[in-house]
Amino acid sequence: MSNAHRIVSSEAEELILVDRDDNETGHLSKAACHDGDGVLHRAFSLFLFDSAGRLLLQKRAAAKRLWPGFWSNSCCSHPRRGETMEVATRRRLQDELNVESELEYIYKFAYQADFGAAGAEHELCHVYLGRVPDAVQANELEIEALRFVDTGLLEQELDATPDQFTPWFKLEWRALNEAHGERLKDFTRTV
Repeated sequence: MSNAHRIVSSEAEELILVDRDDNETGHLSKAACHDGDGVLHRAFSLFLFDSAGRLLLQKRAAAKRLWPGFWSNSCCSHPRRGETMEVATRRRLQDELNVESELEYIYKFAYQADFGAAGAEHELCHVYLGRVPDAVQANELEIEALRFVDTGLLEQELDATPDQFTPWFKLEWRALNEAHGERLKDFTRTV
C-alpha cells in the first residue's frame, strides 16, 4: 500500500487525558475523547513553512469526523498512550505528509470547540513551528488537499472566509502573530 493511502489512525486508539496544567490524568479512546463536549486530552499542532516562507495548509479529508473539508494548519494530532510529544510529532509527520522536520516548541493552550452532533475538540494543544521541503506527499485518507500560502494572503482569506478554517487553527494563528510574532517572522522569511 502506498504512503498516500495508508491507514494511520483509528477511533479506538487511546489518547492521553490531562488537566489544564498538562498533568496526565488517564487514558481514553479517541472516539470517547471527541464525544459530546469532548474530554480534555493532549494534542499538538504543527505550522510548517517552505523555503519561501509560505505556510503549508491542509484541507481535512471528507471522511474526518470533525471539521471535514476545512482548511487547517500543516499537521495536527494527538500523542497516543505511552508516547512522548517528540515521538508523536515525528510519527504524525510521516503518517500525514511523508516528511521529517526539526520542530521548535512555541507554546500550549487549552480550548474547546463544538462541531454539532458529530462531537467536539477539547484539547490542551502544544504548538510547534518547523520547515519542510517545497514538495510533500499527502496521505489522502487524512488530507484532501495541500497548499503553500503566503501569510499576507492567508490573512486576507481568514478575514474574508473565516468559516472555511478549523477553530483551533484560527486561535493558534492569532496567538502566533500576537504573542510570538518575532519567532514566527524567523520562519516566514525566505531561507
